[in-house]
Amino acid sequence: MADQAHPSPVSPGQMSSGGRSKGAAVTISGVTKTFRNRSRSTQALTSVDLTIDRGEFVTLLGPSGCGKSTLLHIVGGLITPDAGVVTIDGSTPHAARSKKQFGLIPQAPALVPWRTVHENILFLSTLNKRAGQTALPPTQIDELIEAVGLTDFCHAYPHELSGGMQQRVALVRGFALGAPVLLMDEPFAALDEITRASARYLLLDLWSRTGATVIFVTHSIPEAVILSDRVVVMAARPGRVAAVEDITLPRPRTPEMEDETVFLDHLRRLRNDLRDHHT
Repeated sequence: MADQAHPSPVSPGQMSSGGRSKGAAVTISGVTKTFRNRSRSTQALTSVDLTIDRGEFVTLLGPSGCGKSTLLHIVGGLITPDAGVVTIDGSTPHAARSKKQFGLIPQAPALVPWRTVHENILFLSTLNKRAGQTALPPTQIDELIEAVGLTDFCHAYPHELSGGMQQRVALVRGFALGAPVLLMDEPFAALDEITRASARYLLLDLWSRTGATVIFVTHSIPEAVILSDRVVVMAARPGRVAAVEDITLPRPRTPEMEDETVFLDHLRRLRNDLRDHHT
């Protein structure tokens, strides 16, 4: 089964203005977190400060165990920090969760096996409407489905799809919520490299159509560079912000940019930052 889609490049904000999205500002100030059990305590984060603008695409990059996912979950209100403050457009993470301001896209697509592609995409949006929250209008959701090449598979079930296609469904489902902040925890980690490379540009297309603020976690330096406005390098435990790289590649991003000197210079600097702060 084919696993490629070829969206046409669009500029941020091209999609019509219905629904929510359009991003929210995220402020992280002095966030510290230690996990404790009977035998030991592990400091996951210490004094993390970071400000993310509305509609910005920011990637957290660093070695395993540096607290990237912990920070993502603190922003999303799933973990409470020991110290520090996080705000989403001035609200607490808990209040932002109550207002359905977050969309979470994890490593595994987590599709409902007895629902079709279209039903899976609409599932969370339907729950949001029942809770009085606004998802993207049906016409915009259809645009997203078409953008990732799933229109002909709307009535297929997850077991009939490849892993890459399932992840496309998960991406559309996340954006379809209309949430102003999307939290992505290594969503392409389980994909092969060819499918993963294609998925990056699908993600950029969806993001440009909605204007959501994205916080993305990855171990891949090339992925971080091609996707991001800024890449935040996290130092090894206890996790902290070691460096921030502003990505100067123009948008929309294209695969050809990965051969350009500017792209390669960003790779080199980020590799050096990771090496310098690995321990």
